[in-house]
Amino acid sequence: MDITIRAARPEEFEAIGELLVAAYAADGLLAFGADDPYAGKLREVAPRAEHAEVLTAVDADGAVLGVVTFAAPGSPYAEIAAPDEGEFRMLAVAPGGRGRGIGEALVRACMDRARSLGLSRMVLSTMPHVEKAHRVYERIGFTRIPERDWAPVPGVELWAFTCDLDRA
Repeated sequence: MDITIRAARPEEFEAIGELLVAAYAADGLLAFGADDPYAGKLREVAPRAEHAEVLTAVDADGAVLGVVTFAAPGSPYAEIAAPDEGEFRMLAVAPGGRGRGIGEALVRACMDRARSLGLSRMVLSTMPHVEKAHRVYERIGFTRIPERDWAPVPGVELWAFTCDLDRA
């Protein structure tokens, strides 16, 4: 695979926000498309980069093909993580980059970052209907933890997954 995973650069933040909105809308994760209230949160890359780690997958030409936010313990972007867990959020791959292993590479980069911090597990939240993403997570070693499922707002159910880093 001809991609590099690295920290997002400020000059990429706007494009990253639009990639997130486009990918979420294409996957049916935004009820109102690009006008969904959550789209505004997805576009807020600069604040995320101040309080979490925004990682990008770029091709040889520097085009951003994917993005993920890694939240270490104590980050305001960690929603369900315990003190010994890393969490990732807002994972998206551009339509033209799908099927190339970019999503998995971004997840593995988060896992490597968590290991470097001495954390024992990774957690994530995802919508129930994104079966393709679930298959990727399960292939990597994530398992469902229904007891940590939650709803950030009424009508939005999120499933929780975890992975022991010493087994993956």
